[in-house]
Amino acid sequence: MRKILFLAVLLASGFCARAGGIFIECESFFDKGGWVLDQQFMDEMGSSYLLAHGMGKQVADASTTVNIPAEGLYTVWARTYNWTSPWSEKPGPGKFQIKIGKKILKPVLGSTGKCWEWQNAGQIRLKAGQTTLALHDLTGFEGRCDAVYLTSDGDVPPADMEAWRRQQLGLTDTPAASAKYDFVVVGGGISGMCAAVAAARQGLKVALVNDRPVLGGNNSAEIRVHLGGTIEVGPYPALGRMQREFGHSKKGNAQPAENYEDGKKQSWIESEPNVTLYASNRAVAVRKDGSKIDAVIIRNIETSEEILLEAPLFADCTGDGTVGYLAGADYRYGREGKAEFGESLAPDEPDNFVLGASVQWYSKETGKKCKFPVFDYGLNFSDASVQKVTMGEWTWETGMLHDMTTEFEYIRDYGMMVIYSNWSYLKNKLGMYPDRDLDWVAYISGKRESRRLMGDYIYKQDDIEKAVFHEDATFATTWSIDLHFPDPEITPYFPGEEFKTRTVHNRIYPAAVPYRCLYSRNVDNLFMAGRDISVTHVALGTTRVMRTCGMSGEVVGLAASVCKVRKTFPRNVYRYYFADLQKLMKKGAAVDGPLPDNQRFNEQKPLKQPRLLNPDAK
Repeated sequence: MRKILFLAVLLASGFCARAGGIFIECESFFDKGGWVLDQQFMDEMGSSYLLAHGMGKQVADASTTVNIPAEGLYTVWARTYNWTSPWSEKPGPGKFQIKIGKKILKPVLGSTGKCWEWQNAGQIRLKAGQTTLALHDLTGFEGRCDAVYLTSDGDVPPADMEAWRRQQLGLTDTPAASAKYDFVVVGGGISGMCAAVAAARQGLKVALVNDRPVLGGNNSAEIRVHLGGTIEVGPYPALGRMQREFGHSKKGNAQPAENYEDGKKQSWIESEPNVTLYASNRAVAVRKDGSKIDAVIIRNIETSEEILLEAPLFADCTGDGTVGYLAGADYRYGREGKAEFGESLAPDEPDNFVLGASVQWYSKETGKKCKFPVFDYGLNFSDASVQKVTMGEWTWETGMLHDMTTEFEYIRDYGMMVIYSNWSYLKNKLGMYPDRDLDWVAYISGKRESRRLMGDYIYKQDDIEKAVFHEDATFATTWSIDLHFPDPEITPYFPGEEFKTRTVHNRIYPAAVPYRCLYSRNVDNLFMAGRDISVTHVALGTTRVMRTCGMSGEVVGLAASVCKVRKTFPRNVYRYYFADLQKLMKKGAAVDGPLPDNQRFNEQKPLKQPRLLNPDAK
């Protein structure tokens, strides 16, 4: 049974001709050429868009077919953004032009302005009937286009896009399609995958929503972070074993795409008959009934088609706490002050500092001279500040002092800015690495922290360092309390905008996280798993690594099955039916039989568990 739902409807063209003009969403182009689809900032700027991600080399045209309703002189508009404008007054590098039929319109787009805006691409006389429309990249340096608008009436598309966009696409307040499930899991990273399959194997009909075409989140070939943490430890050693079924077997960050085995993850989800995967769909709204969610509205990142997913239970595995935020769930952002929970690793006063996001990259030796365009847009590298390296992995980290939910495009773009600026300085100013070429730069940025949804318990440093016993203990966290901070060697040159980090690994005993951290305290039927669970910033330093996140998802999936059997909500599993969940956790959600022992890398062994902290010790 095919699990990925590609809806073939009229809207799939992303093209609508209405009175006054023709509106085309670029993400819906039939042939994307060398441009890539970027959905990361839909909540900020209203849509996904196409990005000319060529790492300094011109990419092939993206094109589609447009039906011109009547012959006439058309003005062409393109919604775009000069992405280097926060750092430089110079015309930006993300230059492109519009091509209609065989004609390239003269105006160069994407190099001016300071925000997402409509830019005039020129005029062209068109005959009635079908023609091709293309985005013609000029630089390969992250030019971007959200939409194109052709008008013969002289009207200018509005700056405020949301209502106008919906009207142009013919979207109504009621989604065109709907479906009902026992459990809806939003987020297709490791935690969401485990939550969906754990529930499905208990007989629940599950919808798994993922806003990218590939699964795995930070562990996908799009971001390339290897799995971390130790599975099969703690009070329920069967937890985590299921990750052997789909986990990749080669260690390392920022390695070749095949190391992350995205196909194995895809096949694993597709093999589950009770899981329906909604790939390339993003949660954009919720429908509530009092203090519970009764539906989530998801939007396809290419077609804009919306679907209503109804269920009695939901899990937020988005990392950003997106579903919880939309539902009005209590959440925290940033660091707690030292006094609130008595955390020695917390700052004296609370603030909005968070762990940053990484744009990883690497170069390759080619055996011949390789040029790289001069890229200088205001970062002012020098011989002292330039990083003399040929790759960058987790330490290349940005956005710690910015908002990961409202400023994420800036954060990602800064990550790419420093890579290109640094590499240009090495190649063009210092003459280093003459035979090396950029081979891979991520355009999907890997987040570590944003919103943390609050449950009935907030896990904190004291719980971890003392391995406190909780009656509702579930999965164990084993990674050190790993809190990144700006690299002090970078600070003198880029104060407040450091792009590299360091860490201190505060090693811990295995510590079991309470079940009360895995459901919302004020949205009755909302679970959470992954990096948005109910913990302090300090505690997130250990619970955030992906194998540990996967175990939190496994527990949530099993708890959802208890909710279904007992016809209740998550809190009552703790109050009345925790023994049911304990029974399931003892068995875990892995398939029966032998599995490859393939998850022994990047474990960071914890301190040995003291006998006095283990109530089951003999």
